[in-house]
Amino acid sequence: MSMKLSLNLNGCMGYACCMMESPELFDLDEDTGLAILLVEHPDGSMREQAETAVRACPAGVISLSFE
Repeated sequence: MSMKLSLNLNGCMGYACCMMESPELFDLDEDTGLAILLVEHPDGSMREQAETAVRACPAGVISLSFE
């Protein structure tokens, strides 16, 4: 079973909590100020970082699913 991170940019407010909590998974676009998903399918070693990013997002636009 693999993990999949999703980011809904329509609701992203650019708070950067995802980037601060999980810099290996997220960054910020310098032009728009919105989040950039760096790793759509993180491996198992990044599960804690992915779950932390989901919880840290004040806009609630990050989701984690298992395929």
